[in-house]
Amino acid sequence: MEIKMNEKIRVRLESFNHELLTAACKKLIDLIEMHEVNKFSMVSLPTDKRIYCVLRSPHVDKDSREHFEIRVHKRVLDIFYDPSINIFEILSKSDLPPGILYRICLS
Repeated sequence: MEIKMNEKIRVRLESFNHELLTAACKKLIDLIEMHEVNKFSMVSLPTDKRIYCVLRSPHVDKDSREHFEIRVHKRVLDIFYDPSINIFEILSKSDLPPGILYRICLS
């Protein structure tokens, strides 16, 4: 019997901490493999880097500045599954650590 895997869910994960993001991706992949969803793909997206320039002194010495940066690491996980499996319930119970922003889109 051939199972048609024509349904696709895209999970987009973002975090400031790349180690935490890698651990969350590994946790989702282990969860997916445990529920007999064999076809998935993970893609690393380019890191977003935002640089902020701040004056050190509020009144004098305008040439003295500090630069701060925030890096946002991103991953996309595409899951192809059988429509008989309730994949939304499985992903909602994944219990990802705080500091991970995730979006689930049905494609």
